[in-house]
Amino acid sequence: MESKYSVDAKVYPAGGGVKLSMTDMMAYFEKQGAMRVSDLHIKIGAVPAYRIDGDLVKLKGEMITPELAEQLLFSLLTEPEIEKVLAHEDLDCSYQFGTLQFRINIFHDNDGLAGAIRALGMDIPRPQNVGFPNDVWRDIVRRKHGLVLFTGITGAGKSTTIASLIERINEDRACRIITLEDPIEYIFKQKNSMISQREVGRDVPHFADGLRAMMREDPDVIFVGEMRDSETVSMTLTAAETGHLVFSTLHTRDSIGSITRILDFFPPGRQEEVSNQLSLGLAYVISQKLIPRKDGKGRVVAMEILNSNYAVANLIRKSKVEQIYSIIQTKTRNQPDEKMITLERHLARLVKGGVIDLLEAQKWANDLNSFVDAMKGDADIAVS
Repeated sequence: MESKYSVDAKVYPAGGGVKLSMTDMMAYFEKQGAMRVSDLHIKIGAVPAYRIDGDLVKLKGEMITPELAEQLLFSLLTEPEIEKVLAHEDLDCSYQFGTLQFRINIFHDNDGLAGAIRALGMDIPRPQNVGFPNDVWRDIVRRKHGLVLFTGITGAGKSTTIASLIERINEDRACRIITLEDPIEYIFKQKNSMISQREVGRDVPHFADGLRAMMREDPDVIFVGEMRDSETVSMTLTAAETGHLVFSTLHTRDSIGSITRILDFFPPGRQEEVSNQLSLGLAYVISQKLIPRKDGKGRVVAMEILNSNYAVANLIRKSKVEQIYSIIQTKTRNQPDEKMITLERHLARLVKGGVIDLLEAQKWANDLNSFVDAMKGDADIAVS
């Protein structure tokens, strides 16, 4: 049955007698580019707002009514998805428009219907163009096993960075790649590798179910969209230490916080066991943020990179996680067991290179004192 909602229906009063359709709103992402305009927020009782270079910018139109919310948001959904939203369930889904793929989340708040629409470019960037502060990505794409964990707040570009690495593996190696996503974001084409992308809720009920099945599907490379609970974490770690290269994400701000979060998924009685498993399976933790550029033309990635070498693995095993930061500060040489960098040192390098503003860097630093020290020192020794 055809939906009564149309993406081309001009329903939103944008001022000056102009009405916009959902198509018009989505086209703005294409015009400005997904790196600049990342999100569109629609909710009852508020004027729609785009997130441009990290800041919310409201349209000059009218507040969204319940009728407008349905007309705009439901035009992007299938009938089964609309039924799920009407049953007051949260909905995650994807939508393709022009050259962009969109990740959509529909939910209810105290005012009623609301939606967050995130743009993802269909063109996957090359790893060398993502913004890595060193060439650690070359080591990652050559790995055969281990967990590579990407962390950061929502909208920090984790999905884009992972997609760039998977695409490079897809080009370079004849291997079996299976992804488990909620929802699918970047679409990979079959190249040198064979890729299967599975969506939670559509192809498999839950992450844990998909991971259990995946172990019988002969993967070489696995992407788990997010580690959300102890069962998913445990199975992901097991996959990483049993001969698979595993990519996954967490919503944490730095390497130490990521390791602590993984351990906190488990009761105290199991944490020693998980520490040992993590010390064996963890390969890298890459924490990233998107920082507005000084010239106002989009944002740039700033990263903290932890390479789980023997010393780091030993500290994880002994539950001395707080000592890891000092290793990140010192193990910066361009050799396989180092190539680490603190977020503060990368921010300092970007400031000294004229890419970002000093005040902006201070705002995004995890540790202001460490950033001040990095600005005083040589911020470019990380690849020496």
